[in-house]
Amino acid sequence: MKLVTAVIKPFKLDDVRAALSEVGVQGMTVTEVKGFGRQKGHTELYRGAEYVVDFLPKVKLELAIDDSMVEQSVEAITKAAQTGKIGDGKIFITNLEEIIRIRTGETGSDAV
Repeated sequence: MKLVTAVIKPFKLDDVRAALSEVGVQGMTVTEVKGFGRQKGHTELYRGAEYVVDFLPKVKLELAIDDSMVEQSVEAITKAAQTGKIGDGKIFITNLEEIIRIRTGETGSDAV
């Protein structure tokens, strides 16, 4: 089992969700986050005053999926989230030791 964590631009969330549904991903956790990478924020003008926005709004997706679905899921996220501009995001893949469904006590891939 793998945990796929993707940090993407907020307006791409619906496209990514649809692409993941097409490849068979049944569930995900979505969190609104803020951060920056090479973008390093930007300056904005508000009521005549200029100020720096260091942390940009992003969306973090977390998917617990079977090893056999990792490649398809990463490809779906990449294609759906890509704009070709800086700040498109990142995908992190980590191993999951165990998954337990609280309601039934199922473990492993049965719990997903």
